[in-house]
Amino acid sequence: MATNTTHLWLREETKPMEHRAALSPDVCKQLLAHGGFEITVEESKDRTFADSEYADVGCRVVPGGSWRSAPSDAIITGLKELPENDTTPLTHTHVMFAHCYKQQGGWKDVLGRFAAGNGTLYDLEFLNDDSGRRVAAFGFYAGFTGAAVGIDAWCHQQLHAGEKYPVIKPYPNEDVLLDETKAKLREIGKAPRIMVMGALGRCGSGAVSYARKAGIPEENIVMWDMAETAKGGPFQEIMDVDIFVNCIYLSSSIPPFITQQQIDADRSLSVIVDVSCDTTNPFNPIPIYSVNTTFDNALLDIPSANSAKPLQLCSIDHLPTMLPREASNQFALDLLPTLLQLPTRSTAPVWARAEKLFHDKVASMATTD
Repeated sequence: MATNTTHLWLREETKPMEHRAALSPDVCKQLLAHGGFEITVEESKDRTFADSEYADVGCRVVPGGSWRSAPSDAIITGLKELPENDTTPLTHTHVMFAHCYKQQGGWKDVLGRFAAGNGTLYDLEFLNDDSGRRVAAFGFYAGFTGAAVGIDAWCHQQLHAGEKYPVIKPYPNEDVLLDETKAKLREIGKAPRIMVMGALGRCGSGAVSYARKAGIPEENIVMWDMAETAKGGPFQEIMDVDIFVNCIYLSSSIPPFITQQQIDADRSLSVIVDVSCDTTNPFNPIPIYSVNTTFDNALLDIPSANSAKPLQLCSIDHLPTMLPREASNQFALDLLPTLLQLPTRSTAPVWARAEKLFHDKVASMATTD
């Protein structure tokens, strides 16, 4: 490989039921056509794109998990966290969502692996443009699919009370998902009231979009953002809707939105979807649970003194994989202009800021309990 070539290595995702990809075949094709890039793609039986789609555009396909022995200059690219129960030092540069910059559970363990191996992390959540806005995010589809799960869980409570919620599987496209939701709402004969917190952001706009497309009347969609939450929680208004979808971006300590005392009392609320998933964040504004749910066990039963009104919560942290192809294509296209700056990442502002943040977070391990 020529020294002036940037080598991207798309690793296999190992998180259960993760079907998305950080790089789509179309974006790989554009990078290769631009010149100056080499792309290696690991085989994956779960990825929404077939291995052959990458090979067809000129990528080299290699066995899954082989990134550990990749050339030292390869930039290991993925979405979700690396395989669990692995504490080996990380020697490469990695691009991914590491979920370790806001003191989440195990954050020092993750950063410690990079420090031990002299590797570098470019966290996708913190690739920001000059205005501070993320250059690429799954936020819209996170909110979109979060609202879908919330409405579907509410429908399940109406149609199959007391029965376990089924396993969530990926959908080929949003039309199939919407058709399923609409059919259930027709069977019930009424629409729920849904509140979207953070409604003006990417994530919240996705949740509102799904509710509207599913046919929820506008008067049943309660949209809150910073103006409405300025008074500080907890908020009784959340108890007065059927479904609460939390889409905020949490950056500092705020009063809780919900308390145990509220959910023990009379309420309409029966479904919470915490799209933000600040589960282990010490500032979690929904402090009534502490575990992430999964696609095969999507809903957590929240203990409540109000036995007449069950309350279930979804805290899946990779909801967009319900619509993996659409979500991956959009994300990769949004990321493309920034990827094209990788050859000059030491001076390109987006990458330079992300690298400085990484070093700052590593340094903070010594001074943070």
